[in-house]
Amino acid sequence: MAVGVKIPDAARILRNMLHGTQFQHDHIVHFYHLHALDWVDIVSALSADPVKTAALSDNVSNAPHGGAAYFKRVQERIQTFVDSGQLGPFSNAYWGHSAYNLPPEANLMAAAHYIEALRLQARAARMHAIFGAKNPHLQSLAIGGVTCVKDLTPDRIAQFLFLWKETQAFIENVYIPDLLAVASFYKDWGAIGGTTNFLAWGDLPEGDQEPETLFMPRGAIFDRNIADVKMANQEAVTEYVKRSWYEDGDAKHPFKGETRPLQEDPKFEPDDGKYSWFKAPRYEDRSCEVGPLARTLVAYGYGKPEVKAVVDSVLAKLDVPAEALFSTLGRTAARGIEALVVGQRMEAWINELVALVKDGKAQTYQSWEMPDTGMGYGLNDVARGSLGHWIEIEGGKIKNYQYVVPSTWNLGPRDEKGTPGPLEEALIGTPVADPEKPLEVLRTVHSFDPCIACGVHVIDPHSNQVYKVRAV
Repeated sequence: MAVGVKIPDAARILRNMLHGTQFQHDHIVHFYHLHALDWVDIVSALSADPVKTAALSDNVSNAPHGGAAYFKRVQERIQTFVDSGQLGPFSNAYWGHSAYNLPPEANLMAAAHYIEALRLQARAARMHAIFGAKNPHLQSLAIGGVTCVKDLTPDRIAQFLFLWKETQAFIENVYIPDLLAVASFYKDWGAIGGTTNFLAWGDLPEGDQEPETLFMPRGAIFDRNIADVKMANQEAVTEYVKRSWYEDGDAKHPFKGETRPLQEDPKFEPDDGKYSWFKAPRYEDRSCEVGPLARTLVAYGYGKPEVKAVVDSVLAKLDVPAEALFSTLGRTAARGIEALVVGQRMEAWINELVALVKDGKAQTYQSWEMPDTGMGYGLNDVARGSLGHWIEIEGGKIKNYQYVVPSTWNLGPRDEKGTPGPLEEALIGTPVADPEKPLEVLRTVHSFDPCIACGVHVIDPHSNQVYKVRAV
């Protein structure tokens, strides 16, 4: 918008394919490697019967690997870790915690699929690299289109298609069945960890007009009223800094945004002072959750057939009401639902790209010139949530550039009115069996965002003690 460029159709489709790949890869990694150990007790798998595990696996999934011998080998690998005193990739959890509900056989099945997902995510990352290079941060996107024009060959497209089929098969035959199997033992979490308002900028345009052609639509939901989805407008965004480690100022729209960190060392003052490096973004002065759950709810509220069919199927199989979507369980389920739906849509984009190449319409970049003055914004939804960029150009240079990222929406602090951000809201009322082993808190925190799932620490604000994860 700021430079007035229209990207070619082939570039738009390639961008959708790359973002779709990120949705697949990101959601698989999040479920298995960043969030699974909040629900799965790996050590409990040592007491599982491999024969019963094989029967369970055959009953709930079409995983490519199975049988009693296979699960016995996985069990032996886990035993080797335990005997060494180091659980390796499985060390980050509170083993033996009373809040774990899965039987040993389900734990063993999940552990085996955790290992399989390690291999599969590497394949998905390779798919992303064909046209996007470095994962997860794309190297080929540029103002004007994409820079991978010389990679747009039949061999490259065929390679992408092969890896997409492999990834989608894993999602359909392993990820979704595992999600349903685990969720069936944690239905009570359909009433824990919920928020109130949701925002999705939408993404994956299938034409020139946005937001009309977005496959994952744009919208906002207030007070959990999914029957009344409102079109979202970037003009309604403001950011507060009263409780953030920035110099005080009025709430500002990103076009007028300022980033002025405090000059003195920040002090943690959770009661009535500043306590976060995040600003507090608000939409129509409301704290809004963003991410897979928000996108799924907006699409469901609009009645998008591809999403509605899968959501209704999941609710029916789990025998839970639609209200269960507003929860930690719903947030976790939404990732799987989205990975499935977006993955299915990718086939159409691949075929569309093939047709363009055959017709000699493979242009992937439109040149442009920096204007002397201009203003523009970009709204899209990356895998972890709604992302907005606002830019002002003056004298042929960037005068001001502000962005509001998914983690800021979800983890932002309270505002001037004391309204908590989504994560703070979601944690209120969370049952905790053991304060020194707050597994239940981690479940909700990890459910929001893969970046946060990698970097969260539990700290006592009074003693400053960091509660470390211990293998039992």
